[in-house]
Amino acid sequence: MATHLEASPFIKNMFMDKVQDKPFPVYECEHGHCIISGIGKAAAAMAALHLIENYKPDYILNFGAAGALRKGFHVGEIFQVEEVWEHDRPHLISKKKRSYKPEIIEGFPGLVCATGDVPVLAESDRAVLGAGAALVDMEGAGLLQATSLYGVPASLFKIITDTPDHETDGEIIDNIRATRDLLFRFYEKSLLPFFED
Repeated sequence: MATHLEASPFIKNMFMDKVQDKPFPVYECEHGHCIISGIGKAAAAMAALHLIENYKPDYILNFGAAGALRKGFHVGEIFQVEEVWEHDRPHLISKKKRSYKPEIIEGFPGLVCATGDVPVLAESDRAVLGAGAALVDMEGAGLLQATSLYGVPASLFKIITDTPDHETDGEIIDNIRATRDLLFRFYEKSLLPFFED
C-alpha cells in the first residue's frame, strides 16, 4: 500500500508487527506482509522488488485509493483493476500508452485504471483520461512493471476516494480516512477467504 494512512486498518486489525523500518516499513502477520511504498510509480516498483527479493511472496495484492475519472461513481466503491494504462510514459516510437494486465480474481467487477505520477484533480483533466479509463492512481503501473519482471502474480483493488466533484488534496485525504475501514473489511470478508482456500 502507498501510505500508512491507507494501511492502518490492516495493520491494526490483523495484529501486524513491524519487522523492518528502512528502506520501507514492512509489517508481518500470519497471512503475510504489508509494505508501505510511498506515493508514485517508482516508489511502488522499488517496494515491490524489495518485498519480492526479501520476503518471497507467492502473490501480491495492492490496495489503495483511486480517483474516478467520470461521473456516476461514488466515494467508497471498490473495484478490481483489470488493466492499467501508464498514461504519462508512452512508448517512444508509437506514442501509445503502456499497458499492464494484473491477475484477475473472478467474481469482482473490473475497470481500467490509468497510472501517472501527477495527481489528476481537475474535471477537465479527468475527462481526457476518462475517454478510455475509469479510474486513476499513482502506483499501479510501477507495481505491475516490477512484479512482471519476477513473474509474481499481482492483483489490484482500488477504493474510490475522489470523483470529478472533488478537486483538492484535502478532500481526498478526508475521504481516505472515511473509507479506509471499508477497504479492510472488503479484504477481510471477500478476499482473505479466497486466499485461505
